[in-house]
Amino acid sequence: MSTAVEESKAGGAVDMTAADGARSADARVTDLIRDAIVRGEYAPNQRLIEADLSATFAASRATVRTALLELASEGLVERLPNRGSRVRAISLDEAIEILEVRMSIESLCAAKAAEKISDADADALERLRDEMAAAVAEGDLPEYSRLNQYLDVRVRELSGHATASDVLARLHAQSVRHQFKLSSRPARAKVSVLQHAAIIDAIVARDPDRAALAVHDHMLSVIAALRELA
Repeated sequence: MSTAVEESKAGGAVDMTAADGARSADARVTDLIRDAIVRGEYAPNQRLIEADLSATFAASRATVRTALLELASEGLVERLPNRGSRVRAISLDEAIEILEVRMSIESLCAAKAAEKISDADADALERLRDEMAAAVAEGDLPEYSRLNQYLDVRVRELSGHATASDVLARLHAQSVRHQFKLSSRPARAKVSVLQHAAIIDAIVARDPDRAALAVHDHMLSVIAALRELA
């Protein structure tokens, strides 16, 4: 009896390891396709051929299909009946509406982060602020864009607000493609890096009201810049 139980447990452990590996592969491919869409490597309304994606990202068709389903739930991809998938076209007006919603929720997260941040996390945010400033000074806009996205995620994590984080994760994916166009412009990066520094400084100072206001001002600036870009 004990041997059977032990074998069952061993088999279960193998199955769990395999399942974890499959989930990890799905997440990797989902992230890669999402990033490619955000960077504009796949244009709005472009068909996403599973066989092509499978070859590009060295993944099985099943993994690619799972990734496309996840991205469809995020609003980045459209599933077409009997025709596969394509990149969902998100208009400027829709992107601005999403940013307006994000403005309120991200302000909340920044305030919560300011209330809860530890000394170690505060030190890490200050280092991130310096890295962002250095990237802009050196003209490394792809690195600045990456750090910018990391800051968004980190503030959500520091807020400890699970519901807000879940909502923002989906909204961010839909509007970040438009923001990516802005972050690739040197003049805009020089403005936004100062705004991000203000957000970080307010959180590190543990000032919830100032942190929320800094996010609000930054998002208004992004919306205005997108309208100018249009």
